Amino acid sequence: MNYYRITGYYKEDDVCFIVDSNGKFEKLWEFSSYLIKKDVDIIEVGRLENMIDINIEPAKEDNESIFLRANTDGKPEYTEQIIDGKNYKAIKVADKIYIPDKGAIL
Repeated sequence: MNYYRITGYYKEDDVCFIVDSNGKFEKLWEFSSYLIKKDVDIIEVGRLENMIDINIEPAKEDNESIFLRANTDGKPEYTEQIIDGKNYKAIKVADKIYIPDKGAIL
């Protein structure tokens, strides 16, 4: 499965966002490169199998589109989420939260 998620920050307009790709890019680095070429700072990257969605539903498969899941002014926030007694480092953009790496327990 080629489902990837990136949290990015666009300095010029001081906005951050979460975007998903479910089939458009063969490799995660291709998705990252696509955004870097648009002057986006990459904050977090992840594969569906390595992350935990808190309140973001996965996007449908689409080999032509990327999906904007959340955006807000400023930089994204880091927060903590406790799941099954484990404390994880999570990232928040607007009201959307996810854990980029389920192996990163605090």
